[in-house]
Amino acid sequence: MDYSPLRWVPDRCGAPTRHADGTRMNSTISPRANGLLASLGEDVWQRWASRLEPVALPSGRVLYESGVPMGHVYFPTTAIVSLLHVLEDGSSAEIAVVGREGLVGIALFMGGESTPSRGVVQIAGQACRVHAGFVKQEFDRSPEVMHLLLRYTQALITQIAQTAVCNRHHALDQQLCRWLLLRLDRIRGDELATTQEHIAGMLGVRREGVTEAALKLQAAGLIRYARGRIRVLDRPGLERRSCECYSVVSREYARLLER
Repeated sequence: MDYSPLRWVPDRCGAPTRHADGTRMNSTISPRANGLLASLGEDVWQRWASRLEPVALPSGRVLYESGVPMGHVYFPTTAIVSLLHVLEDGSSAEIAVVGREGLVGIALFMGGESTPSRGVVQIAGQACRVHAGFVKQEFDRSPEVMHLLLRYTQALITQIAQTAVCNRHHALDQQLCRWLLLRLDRIRGDELATTQEHIAGMLGVRREGVTEAALKLQAAGLIRYARGRIRVLDRPGLERRSCECYSVVSREYARLLER
């Protein structure tokens, strides 16, 4: 999937060019680097542009908590957000990942206001956020917005369902391939800053299992892991090593969100 950003003058969105801490935002990043925002027609975009607020998302920031009403919808441009299902004992596992192809906060326009899941920034970066009330208003007002957000929701549901099947039926090294590929689709480059402990928490498995799976992929010449960074050396090989879950999710996103 190619979600390359369109050329854009960021100040046209009517939002500030500095973060809350006073540092300048990256002026080369367009709000329309996000695939959903890029898909909005010009008439709709004119309504949205002044409502978009650029925000910096540090790693580990919680965008919404389980059971708590959401105040904003987030459209990542360079950040990656993990959606985690939280159990009563506080443990959690990743059910989906969101980057520049989508949004965080579907419960707002699906009528739920909150969910049992948690949204946590996994890879620091930037996003644009929009107030909840405006998104709900646009969902009811504009067939274009409604159909776009519903198509994205269907794609996200496919990812959630495929993740559940994959975690139940496929080998851990195949799960790790899927996990890595989904992130490569949402970043620029071939390297991820992460730890085996973090991956184990996302997949809901023991750290020792992730270590063994990573060593298998490294021995096959597919990745290199060192000092908390994973570099993908052979992406086509990683795709071949992965189970069908990655390709199923990728095809569905392309089918529903192609622009």
